[in-house]
Amino acid sequence: MTETGRAPPLGLGAKLLYAVGATATNLKHRAISSFLVIFYNQVVGLPPQLVGGILMIALVFDAVLDPLVGQISDNVRSRWGRRHPFMLVSAAPYAAAFFFLWNPPQGWSDGALAIYLAICLFSVRFFDTFFEVPHQALAPELAKGYDERTNLIALRQIFVLLGGAGMMVMALQFFLKERADGSGGVLARDGYFLYSMTGALIIFAAIILSTVGTAHRIPYLSTAPDRPITFRGMFAEVAATLGNRAFIVVSLSGLFIAVAAGAKSGLDMYVGIYFWELSQSQLAVLATMSLTGGLAGVALAPVLGRAFGKKFGVLLASTTGVVVHITPMSMRMLGLAPENETTALFLLLCSEEFANATLAAASGILTASLIADVVEDAQVRTGRRSEGLLLSATALVRKMVSGAGVFTATTILAFSQFPDDAKRGQVAESVLTRLGLAYIPTMAGLYAIAILLLFAYNIDRRRHEANLEILRSRGLN
Repeated sequence: MTETGRAPPLGLGAKLLYAVGATATNLKHRAISSFLVIFYNQVVGLPPQLVGGILMIALVFDAVLDPLVGQISDNVRSRWGRRHPFMLVSAAPYAAAFFFLWNPPQGWSDGALAIYLAICLFSVRFFDTFFEVPHQALAPELAKGYDERTNLIALRQIFVLLGGAGMMVMALQFFLKERADGSGGVLARDGYFLYSMTGALIIFAAIILSTVGTAHRIPYLSTAPDRPITFRGMFAEVAATLGNRAFIVVSLSGLFIAVAAGAKSGLDMYVGIYFWELSQSQLAVLATMSLTGGLAGVALAPVLGRAFGKKFGVLLASTTGVVVHITPMSMRMLGLAPENETTALFLLLCSEEFANATLAAASGILTASLIADVVEDAQVRTGRRSEGLLLSATALVRKMVSGAGVFTATTILAFSQFPDDAKRGQVAESVLTRLGLAYIPTMAGLYAIAILLLFAYNIDRRRHEANLEILRSRGLN
């Protein structure tokens, strides 16, 4: 809190304008995790391992950049506060980089296209960091209460869903729609131009709206301390802040969940088109089920948080979610699932998609709120508010979806010996069997590690409220 006094209540309009910013980042995340591999592999013609390798290199870049931007934004002093300058400057280059990512030149060699992909992807990730890390860091400052914070993040999740699942539905139903004669669709290049142009415009508009729409709260946000900053001192502060036990636990847990979610997204098109032999209209229905399930998860998260606490709410949602998700494929591997192209199978997949999306959204909201609660816990120990540094973990978790998650997806494709230029209904049964045998234990194993780690998280409602009281007594909250 600044020296200007206690902030007025955060109105619904300000909450909505803050939350709309999530549209930009999740539009990008869902596009990369769902379409990048199939676009650059099946449409452009690059080997899937090459695409996955470039994504992993970008992730290493993010692992350095995200906490650096977070630490810098924690310590910036400007008339626009600590966060808003970064958010504003990212809008135009972020949108432009997203557009170019989906419009590579034709006729280039694999090596040249790989360099083009790397440059565009690095640019998208760089400017996403400039927006997403400061934007995430605003949440703990705007909402400090244990339940109020979950409610704000739940509202943000609505726009996460609109940017991700909502744009996915639009892509399958309009931009990349499969025509009656079998042409078009996600395997045709021509639809990606309008898709990427629309996505770029949405990214730009969402960032501008969120930045300008929350600017009136700047006088009530925390200011950076007026002190000399050295690299040695900065690294010492980073180590002290990130050494928080709760932060380490929830971040590691979130990373494993994100890798699993990214692998799922990266393989969704392959599984839907080739394993289940679904049409694109059916895939669009599944995307709609994902969107509606995610909205149900927005409502479920605060209920779980109040009933069980955030930690056990995440444990319950995550455990149930992974069991639900692997059930249809497990049934197929055991010979118990309905046959492809039957109504019974499609209803089974719709039910799984809705339930899994509901539980994943609830788990994601509560996990983000757990990380936000570390802010005050760390401040009690260090005397500094470090939202940017701590919330960079959330941004990095999201990028794991389109980095390590997609790399995992491409590794599964390589293990399965998945063919190039594959056709629906013509992929060998042995390939699909290997796909299932790799997919199921990968999902279950990643979630099992994440769930076990979270048992060590040690901030509950009582401890959070005690931290707030300590900070109030010090005049720091």
